Amino acid sequence: MVDSDGVSANGLDQPELAAWVRLATVLELLPGVLDAQLRRDAGLMHFEYFVLAMLSEAPKRTLRMSELAAQTNSTPPRLSHVVTRLEGRGLVERIPCPDDARATNAHLTAAGWRKVRQAAPGHVTNVRDNVVDALTAEQVHQLRDITEAILGRLDPDGSMAATYHRYD
Repeated sequence: MVDSDGVSANGLDQPELAAWVRLATVLELLPGVLDAQLRRDAGLMHFEYFVLAMLSEAPKRTLRMSELAAQTNSTPPRLSHVVTRLEGRGLVERIPCPDDARATNAHLTAAGWRKVRQAAPGHVTNVRDNVVDALTAEQVHQLRDITEAILGRLDPDGSMAATYHRYD
């Protein structure tokens, strides 16, 4: 509900409210679109694919579980549950960390590497079809700038910056 001054009951003016509602709707719809395609084409949920992708880009395709949790913005229990599922499918294995006996590493297996390589083209096509190709080149740059500004608020200490700046 927007009053005659163009301010909604929640304190956002009409353009702010219109932008917010659209962003919130994208945040609700996009995960389902990503999950559906990956489930259909690769038998993976998006978060599982994200975990495999982070491991595929790591040196020796291995990361400490704590580092993998940080890179995927996951809680340790959630990540452990997902890694257990991926282990059961032979895509990931847990190995002792050679630098710290108290730590455990997650390692992408050869089957996991094949799965990422098999899933990536469809995932990229899905991202392109549903996000990138909906935008002009200028809008892609604007989206990067907009998300960078939002990330500055959501991730002020830059704890996930290595994840989102690796492609700059």
